[in-house]
Amino acid sequence: MFTIEHEYDATVVTLVDEGKAPLLEDVVINAFEDCVTITQLDPRNDEVMQITLSLTQLRDLQAALNLPEGMYQLRKA
Repeated sequence: MFTIEHEYDATVVTLVDEGKAPLLEDVVINAFEDCVTITQLDPRNDEVMQITLSLTQLRDLQAALNLPEGMYQLRKA
């Protein structure tokens, strides 16, 4: 299950883990104009962990999900 919310400066997508236990904490993705942040609560220490991806890194991740093992460099056509 997931939710989508449009805020003033970002689109927020929340991914909720469903199914059989053990379930993981929700993942929250904030898409800003110049970057994307991904946050998730770490239940071991009760801290929110966050990573930030540039739009280039996000593009590379999108491409990587559809490619076999290897090293790649995307180039503009």
